This record gives sequence, structure tokens and C-alpha cells, in this order.
Amino acid sequence: MKNTVEIRWHGRGGQGAKTAALLLADVAFKAGKYVQGFPEYGPERMGAPITAYNRISDDKITVHSNIYEPDYVVVVDEGLLDTIDVTAGLNPDGAVVVNSGKPVSEIAPKLRGYTGKVYTVDARKISVAALGKYFPNSPMLAAVVAVSGVMDKDQFLNEMEASYQHKFSKKPEVIEGNMNALRMTFEEVNV
Repeated sequence: MKNTVEIRWHGRGGQGAKTAALLLADVAFKAGKYVQGFPEYGPERMGAPITAYNRISDDKITVHSNIYEPDYVVVVDEGLLDTIDVTAGLNPDGAVVVNSGKPVSEIAPKLRGYTGKVYTVDARKISVAALGKYFPNSPMLAAVVAVSGVMDKDQFLNEMEASYQHKFSKKPEVIEGNMNALRMTFEEVNV
């Protein structure tokens, strides 16, 4: 489909990959895009590998299936690189974004010959600095928006703040921490 960006998320249950995909769909919808955001998992439990997906388009989306040839892949748990071919079907004109404090030169060999762009984001460092705990989904969400350009940065931040204010209305410290995590990620991702 023309004007459509497809994103596949790889993470483990409990890391927030599903939540991040759904948040991205929500804010892109509020920005006037056509969207899909959905997870794929069976009876897995916390810590088991999960996959989530986003389709974001300027045009009506008529496809209703998993994404087999994504434009972008987000890897929330670097340990999955040893067991899952996260780059399967990945468009070489797209990119993979990996949650890691390691340089790209150490991550690239684990990507099974993928020749496209690779970005690393230390979501642990960012979330601990911004939130005091390890919640990788907000940094990884900002990273894929920065890398893909699927939304304008300022519009994304405004929509995310509104979403957090709705979700965490009684916990302003959570709103501030998550917003700081998003902003810090935009500063750290070298696009």
C-alpha cells in the first residue's frame, strides 16, 4: 500500500511492546492518520517473546493481517537477537531499532546479514534516568518515531502528553517521567 509505514515490534511479555504499539496507533490516529496496532501472542506468560504490529497510513488501510515485510523493526529486548530472526522480511530501505547500550558495530553481526540501517537506543539508561525504573517502552516508542519519521516530533510529543495525562491523571510524576524519557530519546537517537 502506498503511503503506509509498517512496523513490527519484538519484545517479551511485560516489557511494554504491545502497549507501545497501541500507543503509537492511538497518537497517529489523533494526528489524522489511518492506523492499526495489534499484538500477536498465544498463551505466553511474562517474559515470553511477543510480537506486535503497527500500520500507519495517509490512506485507508484495507489489509488485515500480520506484517511480514515491515519497513521498521523495533527490538525491545536485545536478548531476542540470539533466538529470533527479527529482520525476517525487513525492508532494506527501512531500519531496525534495538534497545541496547552497545554500539551498532556489536549489534549488526547478530542481524543475520541485514544490510539496512541499524540504530541502538539505551532504553534502560533513559528510563532509569527519567522514571527511576526500567520501563523500555516509552524510549523505544520515541526511537521508532524518530527513525521512521512517521509523525512530526512535536505533534507526537503533544499527543503523547495528552495520552499520559488521561491515563495517569492522578500520578503527575509518571507523566513527567515518561515525557522526559521521550524527549531524552529524541536527543540520543542519531538520525
